Amino acid sequence: MIRSFFAKEAGQGLVEYGLILVLIAIVVVGVLALVGGKVSQLFSSVNSGLR
Repeated sequence: MIRSFFAKEAGQGLVEYGLILVLIAIVVVGVLALVGGKVSQLFSSVNSGLR
């Protein structure tokens, strides 16, 4: 009974796609944390230039 429970692969693809999406989200958050300040300064300088 336990073997049959772990042998079932239904939903395995969905779990793999979920893990890939979580990994991508972590990378995006990390990149935004690293580059966010520079982008904010860039938009502030553009905003000041337009005024």
